[in-house]
Amino acid sequence: MELFELTVYELQEKIKKREISSEEIVKSIYKRINEVENTIKSFITLADEKNILENAKKIDAKNEYNGLAGIPYALKDIFCTSDFRTTCSSKMLENFVPTYNASATVKLREQDAILMGKLNMDEFAMGSSTERSAFHLTCNPWDLERVPGGSSGGSAAAVAAGEIPFALGTDTGGSLRQPAAFCGVVGLKPTYGRVSRWGVIAFASSLDQAGPITKDVRDTAIIMNEIAGYDSLDSNSLDVEVPDYTQFLNQDIKGLKIGYPKEYFQEYVTQEVKDAVINALKKYEELGAVVEEVSLPYTEYALPAYYLIAPAEASANLARFDGVRFGYRDTNAENVLDMFKQSRSAAFNNEVKRRILFGTNSLRSNNYEDYYLKAQKVRRLVRDDFTRVFKDYDVIVAPTTPTTAFKIGEQINHPIILYLNDIITVPVNLAGLPGMSIPCGFSDGLPIGMQLIGKPFDEGTLIKAGHAFEQSTDYHKAKPAVGVK
Repeated sequence: MELFELTVYELQEKIKKREISSEEIVKSIYKRINEVENTIKSFITLADEKNILENAKKIDAKNEYNGLAGIPYALKDIFCTSDFRTTCSSKMLENFVPTYNASATVKLREQDAILMGKLNMDEFAMGSSTERSAFHLTCNPWDLERVPGGSSGGSAAAVAAGEIPFALGTDTGGSLRQPAAFCGVVGLKPTYGRVSRWGVIAFASSLDQAGPITKDVRDTAIIMNEIAGYDSLDSNSLDVEVPDYTQFLNQDIKGLKIGYPKEYFQEYVTQEVKDAVINALKKYEELGAVVEEVSLPYTEYALPAYYLIAPAEASANLARFDGVRFGYRDTNAENVLDMFKQSRSAAFNNEVKRRILFGTNSLRSNNYEDYYLKAQKVRRLVRDDFTRVFKDYDVIVAPTTPTTAFKIGEQINHPIILYLNDIITVPVNLAGLPGMSIPCGFSDGLPIGMQLIGKPFDEGTLIKAGHAFEQSTDYHKAKPAVGVK
């Protein structure tokens, strides 16, 4: 087995025992990237190999192997980095190099983790397929004719293809969990406020949350130990004690109460996905968990509410990209007003424009109470649904997505159909809860994801339940055939 195939934990163990060096890991990662990147196209910006190898040698020379020292990783291109451009996959920020680093990346740098580059995404995180990047498409490593999901599609594809041991992404309505499900890897959206959003370019500020994409649940626990915690720079960061997430690994789940909402197994979910998740629930029963059907009746209103709240916040957040303060500027305009209009028209894609228009319309004074305010009231009802169920249950289990990965181009001209891909993930964002997708089966060679939803700040129970499932199955060990030995 080559080094690029190993998990973060396996690499850590070999480094600690001095069986391998960081330089050897980096060489293996570049070898893998050179083999598959032209096919997968996960990266927007890849670090210079010579510089990264020099960095790895310096880390090896320290002879202190703690935390993530010497472990390569990559970032969704929405995290600000002072040594790489941060594009948000948009022409608007094509050449933008921030003067600072996002807090989550600062923590990884302090651990001497090695940043290998920035990963493709849907422009400004608006999409479910990574087809809406201004740079290029990213392909699903399991089937090159299919999408990797979105908007963190580059992150999920890179981890699944062995181009990187782990990556960070963001999740506004399912953007970590949906691509993780499509690519057969683990994606965790932490509780809102658990991981700092400072330095992450905002899409919808009350919904955005950063989190890890990894090869298995153990690695998720390891990465969460490094990135979770209070940050005074983020006004919505919460000062809640962070546990050692690895203590939740290898725990007995006998008596764990699992609820599965009947509303998440409706006709819009394919039979193959339903069967895989139901089989997973049977596995949990074999492991001693108590599994019962529950109801979340306001689920059907979550998606419409999300598509009022998220665009409204996006319309405000993206107002700063006007060619003056930030972003692309049309230099042919005859006056300032035309410069604003022509810069934004030329640099935003149609999906971004559509959401800005939706959001601006819902915030108009004569629409505010009928649309935006009503959506916020629905958001509270969705949250109350979860609060009621969590009085009696420890974890909620559901499919992550209604289907497996769809073909490239199949839904790109049908925005409503594309929005439905997030129908099972958006309620978690509206309620601010943690949610994790783990592989639970395959259909026609494509991965199926199972979503575990937890109480606020109870990521540990998700890790406990997810790891118990992994220890009794092999779905997380399967690898796509795109050149992987």
